[in-house]
Amino acid sequence: MECNLILRDEEKNKQYQNWENNEEIQIFREYLRIPTVHPNIDYRDCVRFLFRLADEIGLSAKIFYPIEKSKPVVVLTMLGTNPELKSIILNSHMDVVPVFEEYWTHKPFDAEMDEEGRIFARGAQDMKCCGMQYLSALRYFKRKNIQFKRTIHVVFVPNEELGGQGGMADFVHTTEFRALNCGFSLDEGIASPTDTFNVFYAERCIWHIIFTINGNNGHGALLLKDTAPEKLRKILDRFYDFRDTQVKKLLENPDLTIGDVTTVNITMINGGVQLNTVPPEIRVMTDIRLAVDVDHEQFENMVKSWCIEAGNVEYEFDLKDPFIPPTKLDESNIYWHAFKSAVSEANIKTKVQVFPGGTDSRYLRSVGIPAIGFSPMNNTPVLLHDHDEFLQADVYLRGIEIYKKIISKVANC
Repeated sequence: MECNLILRDEEKNKQYQNWENNEEIQIFREYLRIPTVHPNIDYRDCVRFLFRLADEIGLSAKIFYPIEKSKPVVVLTMLGTNPELKSIILNSHMDVVPVFEEYWTHKPFDAEMDEEGRIFARGAQDMKCCGMQYLSALRYFKRKNIQFKRTIHVVFVPNEELGGQGGMADFVHTTEFRALNCGFSLDEGIASPTDTFNVFYAERCIWHIIFTINGNNGHGALLLKDTAPEKLRKILDRFYDFRDTQVKKLLENPDLTIGDVTTVNITMINGGVQLNTVPPEIRVMTDIRLAVDVDHEQFENMVKSWCIEAGNVEYEFDLKDPFIPPTKLDESNIYWHAFKSAVSEANIKTKVQVFPGGTDSRYLRSVGIPAIGFSPMNNTPVLLHDHDEFLQADVYLRGIEIYKKIISKVANC
């Protein structure tokens, strides 16, 4: 028994050393150590790092500023043999969300790796992994002198975690973006705790609605009529009644995911001045994600009817995404056909679904470019934006091999 334990320890130590000395793991961890964290990100170290990698791999590198100098878009390019064909974009964002370091067991920007090969860092899953995996695949192609028909652009954007403004949301409307001649984009997905990999072809539309509720105010000892809190209750009842219908829809159909239903949540409520005074106004902030099959006009009319029913309630949009058609998943989409062929050759199981949140893919789809969200992370807990975010070294390395197959197929279709 003791001999077996020693052998297992030796094997684990050997595996750890293999990961520790792996060139791709080292580069990934170096990228994770660049703290491109909100708020007030300084992207300069990140840009220098990417330009260095481009030079080492043999890619051309350009930098664009869709809005301002503090928000760079970096484009690293591998020229195709038939550059007049539509190009492929491999998109990722450089920014990461804030951390609450007191809840981490590893420092969030040290990229520490434990004996199991878990690399702990903010951005390990969301989504510095994908950016480095793209470049790892291109590094392999360059070393093997493998060329493709289509030009490949690896794009690193800022501000995705703030909704894409100053990044892809603005970049897609520039002449510099149009010059990339993009025909298809790969972007981030989400980890899967099972054997199956998630593939995303669409996103729900984000609506942030602010309700202003007015009513009679006065002393807290009275029973006033038509107060703002009474009207608030009516609005909340309607919202949560609707919410219950969506919960029921999910429960009744196990094939559905959260991306297939409309979610409504109250995120902020403001109002009142002191404990013994009924407030004249209450403001309610909501986060709504409309399912792909929802009629936007009908949904807004429903919300409007709730306001009328409650009485003297006004609403305004802080954010109102328009309907964006999903990426087509049929034979008319040659890139989808190539993607399916690649995952079939990689012998991996996939599940096609609607992305539950928002990514830069929606901006690409909005200008007519088919986009697929895919992060090759299975058997991995979903830890984006969470404490102790990590990615397993062997999962990361296998992801590179998967990307090699996908990129090879889509860049030659």
